[in-house]
Formats: sequence, C-alpha cells, structure tokens
Amino acid sequence: MRGVPPPGPLRTLASATLANTIGTGLWLAGGALYLTRDVGLSAASVGAGLTVAGLVGLTASVPLGGLADRWDPRTLRAVLQVGQALAATAYLLVDSLTAFLVVAVPEALLATGNLAVRAALVAAIGGPTGRVHAFATLRAVANLGISVGTALAGIALAADTHRAYQVLVVGNAATYLLSAALLLRLPPQPPAAARRPTDAARRPTDTARRPTDAARQAADAAPRATDVARRGGPLRDGWFLAVSGASAVLGTHVTVLVLVVPLWTVGPAGAPPPVVSAVLLTNTVLTVLLAVRLSRGADTAAPAARKLRRAGLVLAAATPVYAVTGGLPVFPAVALLLAATAVWTVGDLWHGAAGAGLAYDLAPPGAIGAYQGADGLLAGLAQALGRGLLTLLVLGGGGVGWLVLGALFAVVGLAAPALVRRAVASRPAPTGEPTGQPVAPG
Repeated sequence: MRGVPPPGPLRTLASATLANTIGTGLWLAGGALYLTRDVGLSAASVGAGLTVAGLVGLTASVPLGGLADRWDPRTLRAVLQVGQALAATAYLLVDSLTAFLVVAVPEALLATGNLAVRAALVAAIGGPTGRVHAFATLRAVANLGISVGTALAGIALAADTHRAYQVLVVGNAATYLLSAALLLRLPPQPPAAARRPTDAARRPTDTARRPTDAARQAADAAPRATDVARRGGPLRDGWFLAVSGASAVLGTHVTVLVLVVPLWTVGPAGAPPPVVSAVLLTNTVLTVLLAVRLSRGADTAAPAARKLRRAGLVLAAATPVYAVTGGLPVFPAVALLLAATAVWTVGDLWHGAAGAGLAYDLAPPGAIGAYQGADGLLAGLAQALGRGLLTLLVLGGGGVGWLVLGALFAVVGLAAPALVRRAVASRPAPTGEPTGQPVAPG
C-alpha cells in the first residue's frame, strides 16, 4: 500500500506508533468526559489539574532524553510505555481531585519523557539522512491512529455509562502495552554516544557533504558530547535554544488549530458546530497524505532553516483568510475556513519537518536525546503559554488579532535562517578539521 513503510524497523516503529496513538485518540476524545461525567470532577478542576500536570511533566524531557543517549532507546521507550499503561489504568481509581493529581502528574512525566526518548529512537532507526523522513512517516501514522481512536471513543461516549467509560480507560492502557510489545520486536539500538564510526560510514550521506563526513561525524561524537557536557548541556547552548525557541513559537500553530480555530468557527465566523469537525478532518487528511512528501529536504541545518522560514510565511498567509471569515455569510465563510486550514496544514507540515531536522542536526551526535528533550521542553512551554495568550489575542482582537499573529509568524520565520547560521557557527569543529565558515542557509 502506498505510504506504508517497507518491511523493516521503520514499519515496526510505525506499527507501535499506530497502536499508541489509537489510545491517544481514545483518551483525547473521552478522557475529560470520563473525569467529569463518571468520576464527578468539575471541568475547572480537570482543566487546572491537567495544566499543573503538564507543566510538571515538562521537567522530565531533558533528563529522560539524556538517558536515551546512554541507554538503548528502544528498551527505555518500551519501559516508559509500560509505565504509561500503569498510569492510564490508575485512572480507574480516581475519585477526587487529589487522586487525579496523583495519577496525572506521573503520567505527564512519563508522556513528556517518552517524546524525547522516541526522538532518540527515531534518530537511531533512521540514521543521519533518514530520521526526518522517519519522523514525517510516524507523524502521518499518528494522525491516522488518533482519528481511529477518536472514532472508537464515540462508541463509549454514545453509551455514556460507567461501564463504557471503564472500557475506554482500559482500552487506552492496553494500547500502551501493545506498543511496548511491538517496540521490543525492534533490534536493540546502541546509545547515541556509543555508536561506532562504521555505523555512520555505512549509511548514505547528504550529497551536499563529502562522503567521509558521516564517518567523521560519528567518530567525533564522544568528544563533542563531552564538550556539550562541559558547557552545561543543551540548556546552556544559547544559539540552539534560540533556534528551538523560534521553532516553538511557530509550533503554537497546533494550539491555534485545535483551540482557537474551533472557537472562531462557531463564534465570529458564525458557522454551525459540525464545521469544526470538517476543519479538523481537513487537517488530518492532508497530514496523512502530505507529511512525508513535504518533509523532503530538511535533513541538515541549511535547508531546514529555509523550510522553517517558508513555514512561517505560509502560516502568516493563512491568517488574513481566517480573519475575513468573521464578516461573511455562512457558506463563503465555511469555504474560506476550509481553504485557510489547507494552507495552514502546509505550513504546519513544513514546520514539523524543519523543526525536527534542526533539532537533530544542531545536536552533537552523542547528545541527540538530551537536545530533543530541550527542544520538547521549549515547545511544551510555548503550547502552555499559547493557550491563553492566543485565545485572548484572536478572539479578543478579532481580525486585527489574526493579522498580529500572522505578523509574528512571518517575523519569526524570516529570522530563522540567521539564527541557524549563528547556531551552526557555534558548533565545535570536528576533530582533525580546521575551523571554517559554515555553509549559510539561504
């Protein structure tokens, strides 16, 4: 079937991702209703609890990412998923706000750490020239899995009984165990800091680099990882944080799509609620169809920086289209909402590929997990802050708010290549090679 990875590690990893994200879809669609309608918590308590848990969970990103640089990321991720299964099952015991926090906080720590470990595993499976492709493939699979899980959750929500909600909770937990079992079918992956130079030498290299660069890069992994540790790790790497921060700002497009656009659709745009589903379905279908295709050419810093700039400009171009729907009759408004979402999704996919490529390529080969953890930490903070700020900006500011948001995305996108140039220039020179001028992103 077109789009299905060929037999091998990537297909196995995609199968694990599909299982995991079906559970994600189950919980996203039904978790809040389970906690409010079945457990009896107030909506405000659930929202506050999830916010607290999410912020605390971000603290696991860098430590667990760093652990994936020293341990087999396949086994570590499988262990984390078993832990997530236990945490998901523990929701059956929740009967108060205190019990909810006792379960939600460790679950958030495991989930956030798992994202960093997953990124290290993707890097190990894909190699220097295949990891962005693997990332995009798994993103398409994840969107498919969440859609399936959301549809299955509809059965429990339609029944709206205690037993149905219990089945939903157990189903979510079971998908973690299935994902862990599939992960263990992968061959063990050596930690990033321990990979041999010959491993990289056997992989195809970017045509823009000399054939020996991959082997030299792998041989230099240990000293560069040591250099990073001496400088305090990724959280002390200022230019990497600047690039990752710019990517995190653009990454708030996720919050805009899943929170701001639905509220705008049924509010200022005056569309009926089912249009929200059509908007989100448009994004899902395009992601499944285009994620891999639009990820091409983002394996190294220079082209990834150009793609990040393009993403910012495309996201900015969609904002005035969303803005004008606030003053149109329903049918033209719906047509433009769908068109704007299609454009938004292209920017979304370019951003995802570019952000992954930069976070991988700017990390020392022996510290990929830690750097991915730092990248995830900034992305998580941006999402947490963005929920309130973006809602206030767009719904409070109307069309002007959309234009301000578009200007922000455009400025950040245009600034990205310069930030990446400085980040590349700050990288330690490979052992045995003279320090020279880096290739500048266009």
